[in-house]
Amino acid sequence: MRSWIARRILRATSKRYGYDTSYLDMMLKVSPSAFFKFASLAKASSHREVVPVEASFAAKLIGALAEDCGPCTQLVVDMALEAGMPNDQIEAVLRHDPRAMNGATVLGFRFADAVVRRSPDDEEYRDAVRAEWGEKGVIDLTLALQMGRMFPW
Repeated sequence: MRSWIARRILRATSKRYGYDTSYLDMMLKVSPSAFFKFASLAKASSHREVVPVEASFAAKLIGALAEDCGPCTQLVVDMALEAGMPNDQIEAVLRHDPRAMNGATVLGFRFADAVVRRSPDDEEYRDAVRAEWGEKGVIDLTLALQMGRMFPW
């Protein structure tokens, strides 16, 4: 029963976003145990307590881009649009153009970009996130970034 429900969810997700879920279908068929462990990341991927939508999706986009996954990046773009992130902010993140970003987007972008690049500036941006949204903000953006790298939902 659980596998049947999972297949329905995968089909619905594939249809809704035009996203190829065949790798997940294969995982479900070959190793349901692995699939359900991997699928449990969905909750972590959607975690956001205090940061604005734009900051969270800026970090998710940087994560997907860092892994050079075109379909994953498109999925994050579609989800960002669905969540209400303005198109111009999404485009600015994709172009790596902080001048075109609003304050929340640029802070999420700079934090995620510094972490991905292992920049010596990462502490500076972490402190800026902490000053703006507290420790929960650091957690929100860290999860958005890392989940965007491996589970963009």
